[in-house]
Amino acid sequence: MSETLTPVLDAAEPKATRGRWIDEWDPDDETFWRNGGAAIAKRNLIWSMFAEHIGFCVWVIWTIVVLNLGKVGVALSVSELFLLTLLPNAIGALLRIPYTFAVPRFGGRAWTAISASLLLVPTLLLAVVVPSAWLRGLPHDAQLLVLALCAATAGVGGGNFSSSMANISFFFPERKKGVALGLNAAGGNLGVAVAQLLVPLAVIHHLALAGWMWVPLIALAALMALTRMDSLRQAKSDTSSYVKALSSSQTWVMSFLYIGTFGSFIGFSFALPLVIRNTFPAFLASHPFIATYLAGLGFVGALIGSLARPLGGLLSDRLGGARVTIAVFAGMAVATLSAIRGVQDRSFALFFASYLVVFLLSGLGNGSTYKMIPSIFAILGAREAVRTDLDMKTVTVEYKRRAAAVIGIAGAVGAFGGVLIQVVLRQASLDLSPDWCIPALRVFLASYVVFGATTWLVYLRPGSAYAKAL
Repeated sequence: MSETLTPVLDAAEPKATRGRWIDEWDPDDETFWRNGGAAIAKRNLIWSMFAEHIGFCVWVIWTIVVLNLGKVGVALSVSELFLLTLLPNAIGALLRIPYTFAVPRFGGRAWTAISASLLLVPTLLLAVVVPSAWLRGLPHDAQLLVLALCAATAGVGGGNFSSSMANISFFFPERKKGVALGLNAAGGNLGVAVAQLLVPLAVIHHLALAGWMWVPLIALAALMALTRMDSLRQAKSDTSSYVKALSSSQTWVMSFLYIGTFGSFIGFSFALPLVIRNTFPAFLASHPFIATYLAGLGFVGALIGSLARPLGGLLSDRLGGARVTIAVFAGMAVATLSAIRGVQDRSFALFFASYLVVFLLSGLGNGSTYKMIPSIFAILGAREAVRTDLDMKTVTVEYKRRAAAVIGIAGAVGAFGGVLIQVVLRQASLDLSPDWCIPALRVFLASYVVFGATTWLVYLRPGSAYAKAL
C-alpha cells in the first residue's frame, strides 16, 4: 500500500505496486477520494511543490551571481552580464515541453527525483568552477564561454515547472485541480523570491556558497521524491491533444497573452537587479547596504508576484478572466510610464515602486490567463458538440484535454517572454548614457498596450463569442 488506508465496503482503494506505481486511480469518485486518494494526492503535491520550489531557486541563481563576479576577479560588460542571466531563462523555457512528456515516460515519482538530481549540475559548477583561480587565469573570451556554459545549466530548474504541473494534474479531481495547480505554481514561483532573499546573504561570505547552500536541499528533494511520491499508470502521454491544441488559434492567443504576464514576472525577476545597478549608480553609492544587498530587492517583487497569482484566479472567478487580464495590462502600461518618469527624474523610489506594481499585476495576470484557458475551451467544446451532434460528455472530456495541453504550451511560450525582455534590455545596455533603459521601457509599454488590445479584440469586444462567458 502506498498509504495506510481504512477499508470501505465496495470502494476501491489506491494500491501501489513495486516502484510505487499505482495501477487504478479515480479521484473523481468521491468514495475513492475519501478512501485514501486525497491523502496520497496531497502528499504528492507537497513533495512536488518542494522539488519545484528548489528548481525555481536554482533557475534564478545567476541573477545574484552576475552582481558578484567582481569579487572573484571576473570583469564583464553589462551586455555580457545580461547574457549570463538570459541563458538560463532561455534554456528553462526550451526544456518545459520535453519535461511535460517525461512524466508519462518515467512516472511522476522517478522523474521528480531525476529532475531534482539534475539541479546538482548547475549548483556544483557554480560552487567549484566560478570562484576558482583557474577561471581567473583564462583569457576574457574563454572566461565568458565557461561562465555562459555554467549559467546555461541552471536552465534545468526552469523545466521543473512543466513536469511538476503535468504530474500533479493527474492526481486531483476536476473540482480540485484549480486549487492544487494554483498552489503548485505559487510554490514554485516563490522559489524566485527565496533565492533572491537568501543567496545575497550567502555570497557576502563567499560566492561558492551560492551553489553549496542548495546541495543538501536538492538531495532531500530527490530522496523524498523516491520515498514519498507515487507514479500513476493513467498518466499517459496525450500527444493527440497537444497536436489538436497546436492547430487552434486560441492556443496561440493565450500563449501570446501569457508572454505579457508570466514573461514579465520571470523576465524582470532575472533582469531587475542589473537594471537598478546600471541605472541608479549615484543612489547606490550613497546607500552601500542596498548596493551590497541589491539582488535582495528582487525578492520583494518576486514575492508579491508569486502571492498575487492565486488572487488573480479568485478575482477571475468573480469578475471574469478576460476583464481581469485587460485591467492587468492597462495597469502594467501605467506602471511602466511611471518607471520611465522615475529614470528621467533619477528617482529610485518611484522606479522601484513602479516595478513592484508591475510584479503585482503580472502575478494577477498569471492567475487570470490560466483561468481563461479552461473557460475558452469549454466554449469551443460546446460549439463542437452542437455542430457535430456528438455526445456532450465525450466532447467535454476531449476539450478538457486540449485545455490541459494549452496550459503546458502557454507555460513554455510565456517563459520565452522573459527571454525577450532580457534581449531588449541587453541591446539597450550598449548605450552607456544614464537614460540607457528608457528605450527598452518604451518597448515594454507598447507591448502592454498590444496585449491589452488583443484581449479586448478577441474576448471582450461587442459581438465576441467569449464576451459574456469571460
